[in-house]
Amino acid sequence: MVATAQRFSELHPNVHITWEKRSLQQFADFSIQELAERFDLLVIDHPWAGFAAKTKSIVPLDLYLPREYLKDQEENSVGQSYESYFYNQHLWALPIDAATPVAASRPDLLAEKGLKLPQSFDDLLALADEGLVAFAGIPIDVLMNFYTLCCSLGEDPCQNDEEVVSVETGIKVLKMYRELASKIDKANFNRNPIQVYEAMTLSDEIAYCPFAYGYSNYSRNGYARKTLHFHDMISLNGNTNLRSTLGGTGLAISSKCEAIETAAEYVKFVGSPACQSSLFFESGGQPGHLAAWKNEEVNRQSQNYFQNTLPALQRAFLRPRYHGSMYFQDHAGDVVRDYLINGGDEIQVLSAMNRLYQKSKSFVLS
Repeated sequence: MVATAQRFSELHPNVHITWEKRSLQQFADFSIQELAERFDLLVIDHPWAGFAAKTKSIVPLDLYLPREYLKDQEENSVGQSYESYFYNQHLWALPIDAATPVAASRPDLLAEKGLKLPQSFDDLLALADEGLVAFAGIPIDVLMNFYTLCCSLGEDPCQNDEEVVSVETGIKVLKMYRELASKIDKANFNRNPIQVYEAMTLSDEIAYCPFAYGYSNYSRNGYARKTLHFHDMISLNGNTNLRSTLGGTGLAISSKCEAIETAAEYVKFVGSPACQSSLFFESGGQPGHLAAWKNEEVNRQSQNYFQNTLPALQRAFLRPRYHGSMYFQDHAGDVVRDYLINGGDEIQVLSAMNRLYQKSKSFVLS
């Protein structure tokens, strides 16, 4: 974002854009309404779309960006990235980054031990028995992976107002997840995806991560001590690969901005296929435009990260975005994580999640 701001200012000498960073956890949790009081431009997470539509803290971009431009963005969406920011008939942010949990490996470690990439859940458990598997175990990632396993067993979560998922599917998912969790280092329950990838590249103990939000930087030469390769995920039934939970980022404009037209020009610049395939990627970004994901040079520089993981993006589950969804997202992961670490009664876990879910749904009317 710093690089795109610098270039935009070079093209528009009277415009100066300064970006401030926040942590990955703040990105997921911190209220965009508070940020919109302080900043003209924001990079946001799509579950905030319902909140944005209700509070009008950011502006609908469809009122400021050309129709032809938005048509191109929609037609070249990576999976449901464009749709993820479209809520109540308006586009609240432009998807400039596309991500979903994918698999990552250390090919050198697997080759050294004479092992292949796991193809099934049984393969994954066997590899975990060797002590070679890790996944991100902080609450938000645990919840996203709970969604993934539900979707992969044929039931998308949060499809009615009463329960997150059926008891039958919920019990199956929790037991599967707990079995895998019991075989990984407990240190991973304090790691987000970036920290998992740091652990994979800084030491030679972890050879495979079955699902964590992908970061193409780790597949670029010279970025880390060891290069990671990224892949589509395992299959649960031998036919269909895991269906993970869509992430990514969107560029939004605060309703407090006093130069909305100029801000919209910057948004348009950042999201353009030309910028996405060159400056944005070359400056460490993970593009949100499909043209960049299919670009030969982009893939050459990233061990085919984008080509290899695109199928996972195209089928990824679009999580809830209603106004109260952030309350559920902020709390339900703690319930699942506690179960993964300590075990317990699956029915009680699902009941606790349902109580949180029902409470979050009441926010719509508050």
